[in-house]
Amino acid sequence: MKDDNCLHAALLCLGMLSYSLAIATERLNPSRPSLHGHHEKGKEGQVLHRSKRGWVWNQFFVIEEYTGPDPVLVGRLHSDIDSGDGNIKYILSGEGAGIIFVIDDKSGNIHATKTLDREERAQYTLTAQAVDRNTNRPLEPPSEFIVKVQDINDNPPEFLHENYHANVPERSNVGTSVIQVTASDADDPTYGNSAKLVYSILEGQPYFSVEAQTGIIRTALPNMDREAKEEYHVVIQAKDMGGHMGGLSGTTKVTITLTDVNDNPPKFPQSVYQMSISEASIPGEEAGRVKAKDPDIGENGLVAYNIIDGDGIEMFEITTDYETQEGVVKLKKHLDYEAKKTYSLKVEAANVHIDPKFINNGPFKDTVTVKINVEDADEPPVFLKPNYILAVEENAGPDAPVGRVHAKDPDAKNSPIRYTIDRHTDPDRYFNINLEDGSITTAKKLDREETAWHNISVLAAEIHNRHLEAKVPVAIRVIDVNDNAPKFSDAYETTVCEKRQSNEPLITITAEDKDDTANGPRFIFSLPPEIIHNPNFTLHDNRDNSASIIARRTSFSRQVQDLYLLPIVINDGGNPPLSSTNTLTIRVCGCDGERMLCNAEAYTLNAGLSTGALIAILACIVILLVIVVLFVTLKRQKKEPLIVFEEEDVRENIITYDDEGGGEEDTEAFDIATLQNPDGINGFIPRKDIKPEYQYMPRPGLRPAPNSVDVDDFINTRIHEADNDPTAPPYDSIQIYGYEGRGSVAGSLSSLESATTDSDLDYDYLQNWGPRFKKLADLYGSKDTFEDDS
Repeated sequence: MKDDNCLHAALLCLGMLSYSLAIATERLNPSRPSLHGHHEKGKEGQVLHRSKRGWVWNQFFVIEEYTGPDPVLVGRLHSDIDSGDGNIKYILSGEGAGIIFVIDDKSGNIHATKTLDREERAQYTLTAQAVDRNTNRPLEPPSEFIVKVQDINDNPPEFLHENYHANVPERSNVGTSVIQVTASDADDPTYGNSAKLVYSILEGQPYFSVEAQTGIIRTALPNMDREAKEEYHVVIQAKDMGGHMGGLSGTTKVTITLTDVNDNPPKFPQSVYQMSISEASIPGEEAGRVKAKDPDIGENGLVAYNIIDGDGIEMFEITTDYETQEGVVKLKKHLDYEAKKTYSLKVEAANVHIDPKFINNGPFKDTVTVKINVEDADEPPVFLKPNYILAVEENAGPDAPVGRVHAKDPDAKNSPIRYTIDRHTDPDRYFNINLEDGSITTAKKLDREETAWHNISVLAAEIHNRHLEAKVPVAIRVIDVNDNAPKFSDAYETTVCEKRQSNEPLITITAEDKDDTANGPRFIFSLPPEIIHNPNFTLHDNRDNSASIIARRTSFSRQVQDLYLLPIVINDGGNPPLSSTNTLTIRVCGCDGERMLCNAEAYTLNAGLSTGALIAILACIVILLVIVVLFVTLKRQKKEPLIVFEEEDVRENIITYDDEGGGEEDTEAFDIATLQNPDGINGFIPRKDIKPEYQYMPRPGLRPAPNSVDVDDFINTRIHEADNDPTAPPYDSIQIYGYEGRGSVAGSLSSLESATTDSDLDYDYLQNWGPRFKKLADLYGSKDTFEDDS
């Protein structure tokens, strides 16, 4: 605290000294302003005018961070017209006026009332003016001046980061740049040495150094080895005042990591590896692992393994497991304990990536000897051949010999073998095998045309250990026997014109044979001996497994014979040969240019009518027959009503009298009871269209009174009886009553008056149908005909 007060006192003396020098300079300097204006010559004789200020003031300075008990005197303002009688009043305005800076309005002394910090604000611009104290009239114009905050070394250097991380390759040369650290100082760099920084290293020697002016960290020792020490912690200091005593400082930590380079070769930790593997192992099975250690990391530590020598180089192989950096020794071929019991390998481990800078460090590889012992195992039987191809003739009976397979026990004890057929490969059980000697025979008759090859598998196992078995594929070829006669390759049929225009063959035929080529072609075509002198057709063998049929006659007649069946004999080339007789169908057709008519009916029809006309005539005949049947049916239904009436039926009397009544509303014209069927009153109405199985007895409460005139009740009663009558047809029996009512708004459905009604149908085409349709044409002719007749 005492040192701080001394420092502040010294700074205050310095300020007062600066103030005194400024006043002396102001009074001695003729270029300072005064109250009186004058002229000043400028460049090229130009006259400059300015007003001379009549009061004296300076550019003031104030030291920052002053913490004394009294306000700091910044400076004093004084006017020439001030006689000291107190009539002049000094006024201060501008930045910080009245808050930071205050002025004594009588003496003009300016004081700083607060501690100033240059890093917050470096200068303040103020305006001073002298006025009359009584009237406040300006005695001189206002004038600006600046108060600068003078810097002191009150800010230590600060680094951009508190911690830095950097990498440098191991074994780098001395002076290799690692990283640059930078610090900054908030003090004024233009005033003194407060912001002049110097870098130095506090921790990290003798491995690293730092440049004093730039802050660049460099390596200081050669051949730094990452495998010995990978990480270094360095402390860098930045000090202001050019590094001299009394300067402020700041520090930062730098963590420097040595990155790896391939400067170490791989090394096996031992000179010999011992391994063992069973002779029953299959290729690809692992026998053991070796590992060479490389202290490098990443790709610099990658190691590849190879077998470079040894008597087991053909039996074993080695691969690299890059995850564990191990060499995996695997079996490449099957082992036989009885043949060889031990193997020796020479394995080399070498770096994958080699750095040329360190190639002089020696060969980046190492070798080791691997000894492998083969262990004895109970092995399955071994067939003498990897596969068998056997043959047997088709059509051979059961137990026909096919061939034999043979296996043996490779072990020293040479156990007896048992043979079986894998029935998954022979589901139809065509073959059997002798359990002891492996002889294969047929179990049923074979057909080559059905299956030419049979592929089965034979299993062999030791009698005392059936869990170990061997399998061998056996292909059995069925030898062809000429047991299929040749035949036409297609259902051949051809035609011949009645009048032939050329002597070209009618058709060329070919044959096929299911037997093998040795028993099939070449085919020989011929006619049977009994028709070899056929007067109609002959056959020509083309000697290429085909034959041509040629007509001997120049003309044929369909009326005499329209179809010829020509037998053809085909012989194959088998031993002994087989033959078959096939029939060729030949139709006689009428040929007219490109048209060909082969049907006998078409020949007998009149050539003057086209096919469309014939179809139309047949359709008309069918329509007429249908109309006649409908008329006969309708006429028969009218003559024989469904209800069997007796002669005294009262409804016949009503029809005879031609009195229809007045409808439902007319209840006085006649007694409605007369409409009832006398037989229906008794409860049963005989029907002609059905034969009732039993009599229906109406319910007593539903029969209406004979004298009832309520038509609605009468109809409902009959409807109910019809609905409950099991002997009645499905239609409503109300049709039997002769009551028609007032008529219907529907028109007539009869066709009898169609000739006199307007119709859009045109029947003029009936005129072209011939005399059979003349009557219809007259009845349904055009409207003009009817109008002319009328």
